[in-house]
Amino acid sequence: MVRLKTRWHNKEATHSFDQIAGALAYNLWKIAMNGVLNLEKADFETNTLKHRMEIIAEYLAFCVHLADRMTYEQFDENERLAFMTELVSKCAKHYEDNMRDIMGGGDYRQAFIELVNHRMAEYAECDYSAENGPSFGMKRIFSDFIKELLNEKDKQWIGQQIIDAEAPEIVKHLRRAMPNLFT
Repeated sequence: MVRLKTRWHNKEATHSFDQIAGALAYNLWKIAMNGVLNLEKADFETNTLKHRMEIIAEYLAFCVHLADRMTYEQFDENERLAFMTELVSKCAKHYEDNMRDIMGGGDYRQAFIELVNHRMAEYAECDYSAENGPSFGMKRIFSDFIKELLNEKDKQWIGQQIIDAEAPEIVKHLRRAMPNLFT
């Protein structure tokens, strides 16, 4: 079980978009890292730390999209844009900091933001419901993006792992972590 920030210590305080986005980005990062660990435990091969980070980036993009879908009705359009911009920025910071630790200096932030923007457009074409979460099509697209990163041996099985195990676990974690962050 992933330990996520699910509530604020001071329940009486109001929290800015920046604070909420920061807490949520931290949770998304932990969910994405846990996803890679789940794949490794299921005997999917990751070759290097850089390879793990590529997979984490795909998990983060999927998580960001789900967070957007799950919070869509809480905001007007301007608030939603501000919140999602802040969330992606915070996720990009986590990604960039870790890539610099692994690969050394470089601009990893912009490449990550471009990946998220591209994935948001892809996932936006799929259905999502508050009750059932992401549609089969959205989970299939997510599995296809992960599949592109794996070796030939693992490609034939990753779809089932993502659709049946990983995507539902991501939704479960988000449903547990998100509601109290917005109160």
